[in-house]
Amino acid sequence: MQLHFHRPLSSTRSTSPPSEPDLTSFQSFSFNPSAPDYTSLLSDELLLNMLSKLPISQHVSNSLVCKRWLHLHGRLVYSLKVADWSFVTSGRVFTRFPNLTDLDLVRSCIQMPKSSGIIVTHKTMSVHVDTHFILEGFLEETALLPSNAVDQGLRMIAGKYPNLQRLAATGASEEGLLRIAEECPTLQELELHCCGDLALRGIAGIKNLQVVKLMGFIGVFYNSTISDIGLTLLAQGCRRLVKLELCGCEGSYDGIKAIGQCCQMLEELTLSEHRMDGGWLAGLSFCGNLKTLRLRSCKSIDKSPGADEHLGSCLTLEELHLQGCQVRDKQSVKALFLVCENVRDIVLHDCWGLEDDVFSLASICRRVKLLSLEGCSLLTIKGLELVVLSWKELKRLRVMSCNNIKDTEVTPELATLFSVLKELIWRPDSRSLLSSNLAGTGMGRKGDKFFKRSKD
Repeated sequence: MQLHFHRPLSSTRSTSPPSEPDLTSFQSFSFNPSAPDYTSLLSDELLLNMLSKLPISQHVSNSLVCKRWLHLHGRLVYSLKVADWSFVTSGRVFTRFPNLTDLDLVRSCIQMPKSSGIIVTHKTMSVHVDTHFILEGFLEETALLPSNAVDQGLRMIAGKYPNLQRLAATGASEEGLLRIAEECPTLQELELHCCGDLALRGIAGIKNLQVVKLMGFIGVFYNSTISDIGLTLLAQGCRRLVKLELCGCEGSYDGIKAIGQCCQMLEELTLSEHRMDGGWLAGLSFCGNLKTLRLRSCKSIDKSPGADEHLGSCLTLEELHLQGCQVRDKQSVKALFLVCENVRDIVLHDCWGLEDDVFSLASICRRVKLLSLEGCSLLTIKGLELVVLSWKELKRLRVMSCNNIKDTEVTPELATLFSVLKELIWRPDSRSLLSSNLAGTGMGRKGDKFFKRSKD
C-alpha cells in the first residue's frame, strides 16, 4: 500500500519552526477515516496471499496500517532473533509470529543492561555491559539466564513450534533439549552457546539434525567445557550430521575419531579457536566423506601430531581453509598437509607466520587446482613459485595483500604459468601493476584457449 503526497501549488512558505514538521505539504492530501475499508471484504487467506507477493522491504511498513495487517504480517515471518527473554516467557512471540521455523535466542539469554552505552564485541557477537564487567574474565553468572529458565522457554517453544527447523540458544541443559527433540521432529540446524558435555545428551533424539554449531568458549563472554565426552555423545546421537562447527571446544583424537566413525555423512568440519589436545589431527582419517575442513583463529594446529606414518589421510577432502591461524610450527603444518594431501582447493587468509619454508610444505598436496592467498605478508615470490610450479593441475590462482610478493620479481616460468591459468587474481600489494596490464588481454581468464586462438 503506497500513499502519494502532493505539495500545494501555492509558493507560500510555512511559518512553522524548523524543529516542527512542515504540515503545509499535506494540505492537498485528502483522507477520510470514516470511508469504508474495502480490504475488510477480503478474507484473511486472500489478503495474506496478496501481502506475501509484495517485496520483503515493504512488510514492516504494511504491518503498521492496522491491527489486522499487523497480525497477518506476523504470519509471514519465519525467521526471528529475540533480544528480550520476556518476549518468549510472556507468550507474545507465539501470538505475534505463529509460523516461525528459525528462532535465535542467543542474545536474549544474556541479561545485561540495554541502557548501557558500553558494548563489548567479539567477532559476530555483541553485548551491552555495565561497569561491573571484568575485562580479564568472563560475564558474571548473573548475566546469563539460569539453565532452568532457558529450559522452561524451550518447553514453551517446543509446544508452539512443532515445525521448527533451526534453533539457537545459550545455556540450555539436557532437559530443555530433550523436549525440543520430542516435539520438533523437523529440526535440522542447532546452535548451542555455553553448554556442557551432559547437555549434548538431550539432542540425541533429534533424528533429522544435519547442522550443529557448538560454542564452548567465546573470548571474555563465557567459558564452558565441551570435551571428548560431549563429542562422543554428539556423534552417537546425531548420525546424520552434514556440517559441524566446534568453537572453543576441547577434545582429542578420541572425540574426532568418534565423530568420523558415527557421522559418516559429515561433509564439512569447522574448528574455531579450538583447544584440542595433541594428536587430534589423526582422527580426521576416520571422516570418510569429509569434503571441507576449516580452521579459524587457531593459536596452534596440533601441538603434538605424532609420527607421519600414523596420521592417515582424509581421502575425500576437497577444500582446506585456514583463516587467522598461527602456522609457525612446521611440524603441525606438515601433519595438516599430510592428512589433506588429496585436497583440491587451498585457501590461506591472514595466517600468521606463513614464511617460505612453512608454505613449501604445501607441495605435499599434488592435486591442488585452486590456491587463494590473502594477507600473507611474510611470503615471497620465491616461496610462492617453488610450490605452484610443482602443482601440475593448478588452474586458478588468487594472490591479494601479500606485500612481500612483487611484480618485478615474477620470473619467466611463473609468467608462463600465469598465461595458462583459467583464473588469475593478482593484487599482492597496492602498487601491483600486473592486474591492470592484463586487462583486456584475456590472460588468466581464458587460459590456453586464448593462446590457441591467437596462433591461428
